Amino acid sequence: MPKGATTRLVALYAVAVLLGIASAWLWVTRIGISGVDAGQWRVNLLAGSTQADAYTRARIAIFALLALDRRETLYYTTDRDDGGASLRAECPYSIALRPPTARWWSITAYAADGFLFPNKTRRYSVSGENANVDADGWARFLIAPQSSAAGVDARITTSGAGAMRLTLRLYQPDEGLQRAPQALDPPRIKKIGRCVS
Repeated sequence: MPKGATTRLVALYAVAVLLGIASAWLWVTRIGISGVDAGQWRVNLLAGSTQADAYTRARIAIFALLALDRRETLYYTTDRDDGGASLRAECPYSIALRPPTARWWSITAYAADGFLFPNKTRRYSVSGENANVDADGWARFLIAPQSSAAGVDARITTSGAGAMRLTLRLYQPDEGLQRAPQALDPPRIKKIGRCVS
């Protein structure tokens, strides 16, 4: 094979490998997860199962660190409020939910890098153990920047600016939710007040 043809062939292989890596990274980090929706919340039905495809496993390895089968835990995630707007770390939100039928539940806020928000209060999640449930059966709390006025009493404080993601974990959910996760009465997320800059 002529030297010029070999060089072109090596360059073609290099471009193909780079495109393959780039497309896999794009699929894992930017394309929405497969699954079913409950309002603005999405649950991946393959997370933690032996039927999970390579992209699901890679996404969990990058963003979730560990996932159990849906008989043990359902993981609902969202990056949108009830109006469909992107959640932002610099904005305050009220969260209201009817505690789901599960042995234990929690809502955790994550920064754009997939890690917890650093904050002085060390409040990273609200759960069935520390949520206040009102007389109507709703647990209500705030997720807000620690520098905002609303952040003084916030149950989860955020910091910085940029995208934010919430995860609702249901440990040992009832059998009805295991069979039909889309039947969840989803937590309501409403932006309140002004965003800090």
